[in-house]
Amino acid sequence: AVYGFIGPNGAGKTTTMRILTTLLLPSSGEASVAGYSVDRERAAVRRSVGFMPDFFGVYEAMCCWEYLDFFAASYNIPPSRRPKLIDDLLALVDLTHKRDADVMSLSRGMKQRLSLARTMLHDPALLILDEPASGLDPRARVELRELLKELRSMGKTIMISSHILTELAEMCTHIGIIERGRLLASGDVTTIMQSIQPHRTFVVHLLSDPAAAEESLQGLPHVLQVRRQPALIPPQIEIDVDGDDQAVGAILTRLIQGGAVVTHFAGQVNDLEDIFMRITEGSAYGGTS
Repeated sequence: AVYGFIGPNGAGKTTTMRILTTLLLPSSGEASVAGYSVDRERAAVRRSVGFMPDFFGVYEAMCCWEYLDFFAASYNIPPSRRPKLIDDLLALVDLTHKRDADVMSLSRGMKQRLSLARTMLHDPALLILDEPASGLDPRARVELRELLKELRSMGKTIMISSHILTELAEMCTHIGIIERGRLLASGDVTTIMQSIQPHRTFVVHLLSDPAAAEESLQGLPHVLQVRRQPALIPPQIEIDVDGDDQAVGAILTRLIQGGAVVTHFAGQVNDLEDIFMRITEGSAYGGTS
């Protein structure tokens, strides 16, 4: 699973992540990771978590394999296991060809992937990544996104914060929305969307009169509202529906029977930005926190 952690500046995203990784003790309340208290069982939490902060930091005087070997030793991984583990992780993050290269010679995107390999040395159950795409060029963003998808397919649980909501939408199975230190919503994307908008909206493109199409739907069960968009090319209507797929089929049938020339009929896709703006009631958004 990939859990997208979303919130405006100062909402508490980074603070929450630091608490979950035992870098900051909570001033009140309880927090746990994999069943371990972040206050009373800090060593167990650290064994369960791999953390990449927004300022990921690497030791540039080392070469790539030395950098990973240093952290493998700090995790008490036996020397006999380290060479294969390091080679496997370098292959996973597509840095095998940079194995002996100095870290300072790497691009920012490569340093980011090397730092991600470091978080996985001890095979943690949870990866916590704070703004991992920050400062990356478009190609590096794509490479990072594909790597995170691969980690998800390997069964890793990933908690990721980002101010680029379109990128999170392509990766996340679940989201949490935080504002002013309060978690406003948390769960899978579909369930949250249904909770804030229980009906579905369908967009219809027409080659006929949208007013006539709207008239044909009057009184039809499960049609909550019809909105005309005559200024658009082609003309469109939007239909709010609270029924199942059978009800949707009846709507399309009624349109055609009423003489509408339909060229497109599809459900409106609500993205993470829509969800965020609805839940936070349009508060300003952006940046890290």
